[in-house]
Amino acid sequence: MCGIWAMFGSDECLSAQCTNAMKIAHRGPDAFRFENINGYTNCCFGFHRLVILDQLHGMQPLHVKKFPSLWLCYNGEIYNHLTLKKQFDFECQTEVDGEVLLHLYDRFGIQKAASLLDGTFAFVLLDTTNEKVCLGRDTYGVRPLFRLLTDNGLLGVSSEAKGLMDVIPALGNPAKITPFLPGYFEVFDLKPNGKVKSIQLEQFHECTNEPIHAIYDTVGKLPASFDEDIVKNNIRTLFENAVRKRLMATRRIGCLLSGGLDSSLVAATLVKLAKEGGLKYPIQTFSIGSEDSPDILAARKVAAYIGSEHHEVNFTAEEGIRAVEEVIVSLETYDITTVRASVGMYLVSKYIREKTDSVVIFSGEGSDELTQGYIYFHKAPSTKAGAEESVRLLKELYLFDNLRADRTTSAHGLELRVPFLDHRLTAYYLSLPEEMRNPRHGVEKYLLRDSFSGQKLIPDEILWRRKEAFSDGVMSLKKSWYIFLEENLSSTVTDGQMADASKIFPHNTPRTKEAYYFRRVFEKHFPGHAELLPHFWMPRWIDATDPSARTLPIYKTNQEHLNNCK
Repeated sequence: MCGIWAMFGSDECLSAQCTNAMKIAHRGPDAFRFENINGYTNCCFGFHRLVILDQLHGMQPLHVKKFPSLWLCYNGEIYNHLTLKKQFDFECQTEVDGEVLLHLYDRFGIQKAASLLDGTFAFVLLDTTNEKVCLGRDTYGVRPLFRLLTDNGLLGVSSEAKGLMDVIPALGNPAKITPFLPGYFEVFDLKPNGKVKSIQLEQFHECTNEPIHAIYDTVGKLPASFDEDIVKNNIRTLFENAVRKRLMATRRIGCLLSGGLDSSLVAATLVKLAKEGGLKYPIQTFSIGSEDSPDILAARKVAAYIGSEHHEVNFTAEEGIRAVEEVIVSLETYDITTVRASVGMYLVSKYIREKTDSVVIFSGEGSDELTQGYIYFHKAPSTKAGAEESVRLLKELYLFDNLRADRTTSAHGLELRVPFLDHRLTAYYLSLPEEMRNPRHGVEKYLLRDSFSGQKLIPDEILWRRKEAFSDGVMSLKKSWYIFLEENLSSTVTDGQMADASKIFPHNTPRTKEAYYFRRVFEKHFPGHAELLPHFWMPRWIDATDPSARTLPIYKTNQEHLNNCK
C-alpha cells in the first residue's frame, strides 16, 4: 500500500504542490519523495512508500538506467513479476515488482503491458522520449486512483481524492475530480510546458474474460467440464493459488477474520500455506466487535480450529460513533452501508498498526459479489438476472467494498490483499453456467460452500454460516450496529433539516437522519464533491429502505438458517 501523486501542467509553486501531495502521507509511512522531472516544466511526482519488497531500490518514481526516459509511480503488487521476467528474459535492475511494467511497456506498449499484469495496481507512467503520460488501474479497482483534468490541459493524479481537492487550476477553471475507471488505461500527449491532452482511453480487461496473463500462470489450463466435482476441484485449485501468489512480502502477514465464510476460508488457507512454506512466524488473525457479537464468537471458533495467533478487538457503540467523522474523512464517501461497515474495519486496522507488527493484511472482500452472497439474491427473478447483478456488483466494487477495504487499512499504513478478486478465479467462476452460481436449497454462495465441503479446512458450522454483513455482525443480535447509529445520530439532525434535505442535497438526497449526518460530515470536509458517489448501495428485487440485511423480510438468524440447511 503506497500513495502516488503526480501533477502535469500546474502553475502552482512546488511548495504548494508538495503540500497537496502530503495529504495522502498516511498511505506510505516509511518514506516520502517529491521529484520534479528535469527538462519538463511543471511535471512532478510525489510518492509515499510502505516498504514491502526491495527496501534498497523501492523508492519512486522508479527510474532505471535501461530506460532513461521512463518514470513510473505505482501503487500495488504485481504477483507475476518473476514469471514475466523469466518468460520474456527481462534484465531487471531492482527486485521491485513494478519494474516489470517498464520492461513490458518498452517491448509491447501500454495496452499489452497492462493486460499482462496479474495483480492489483494503479500507476502513472511518464515517457519523455515519446512525450506521453499513461495511467492504468487494475480490473476491480482494488488500488485507488483519481484524476483531475482541466480544459487547458492540467492533469492531476492521486491515490485519494483529497490529494487533488486543493489544486487551483489556472484562471479558476472548474476541475472535476473523478475516480479512474478500473480495468482501463489512458494515454495523454505531453507538451513541453507540462500540459496534456487525452488521446486514448480503453479497457484492457473485462472481469468476465480470462486474462491474457493466464497463459503464464503457475496453474495451467483447467479441465473444461461442467461436471460438479471437476468444477469444485477447479475452484479450490484457483482459490489456493490466489492465496499462495499473494504471500510475496518481506513484512509480516496477517488476516482479518470476521468468522464469516469468506474471511474464514482466506485465513484457513493462509495458515495452511504458511505452514507448508515454512513461514517463520505464526499468522495473526484479527476480529472486532462487542463481547457477544456473532462475529467475535464465530471468529474465535475459526482461529482455534486453524491455529492462528488470534487477536480480538472489543469496541463499544460509543467508541464507534466517536470514530464516524474521521472514518468518513478517510473514506471520502457518505454511502450509508460503506460508512457503517468501515467503522469496525478502521478500528481493527488501528489496533493492528499500534499493537502488532503485521503489515500485509489478507481479507475476504469480493466473494459476496462474485458468488452471489448477499441474501437479496434469493429474490432474483431469474438465474440470468442474478448472474448480471453479480457482474454489476463486481464492476462497482471500487465505489463500495474495495473503497472501504483500501481506505480503512491505508489510513493506518497497512497493505490489503484480496484473494477472491484474483483475475483467474473470478473469470473462471463467472464462466460457469448461471444455474450453478445462484443460491440453491435456500443457501446463498452454495457452490462456493459445497466446493469446500468435506475438506475440513474450516468448521462445518462456519462453512454453512449465513451471510452476516460486517456492519451488522460486529454487534449483538439483540441490537444491530445500525440501530445504535440511528438512535445516537438522530438528535444531531432536526426535522426541519430533513424536510429541506432535497433542496440542500439534490444529488443522493439523504432519506434518514443517519444518512443526513453522514452527508453533512462529508460536505464539511469535501464540499462540492458529492458526485464522487454516483448512487447509494442498496439491495435489489425487494422492498428495501435500508441497506442492512437485518431489515429485510427474508432475513433469518444463523440458527434458523442452519436448521434449514439440515
